[in-house]
Amino acid sequence: MDKIDFTDQYFMKQAYMEAREALMKDEVPVGAVVVSEGTIISRAHNLTETLNDVTAHAEMLAITSASEALGGKYLNNCTLYVTLEPCTMCAGALNWSQIGRIVYGAVDEKRGYKRLTPSPLHPKTEIVGGIMEKECGELVKQFFAGKR
Repeated sequence: MDKIDFTDQYFMKQAYMEAREALMKDEVPVGAVVVSEGTIISRAHNLTETLNDVTAHAEMLAITSASEALGGKYLNNCTLYVTLEPCTMCAGALNWSQIGRIVYGAVDEKRGYKRLTPSPLHPKTEIVGGIMEKECGELVKQFFAGKR
């Protein structure tokens, strides 16, 4: 049995709270936090409808905010916690940021970056998937069930 990483659980819960914020705004419920040296330096959730901007994904907004907080564009010593596997656009931006680690919740079978070969992520980026997978996936399913 794998050892449970309580730090990853804690920060994914923070990203999940951001996803719930998105849900309350009738946005696709994806939330993200960026952590540096054990501290959350940015929080974001999807705002594509609110901002009328297709690029306003949680990850994109979190990257921008984290870069501002650190005063630089590279996030190689940071971890992104995101409730849904990043899409290809976000994976490309994460590559350019050289993010050190990505921890995601649910798999995105239709638009997730893992469908691509080779991976669009930076080769040094560590990936961990499936943290709070059920809860994160249910939130997205709940949102789209309400749209049908």
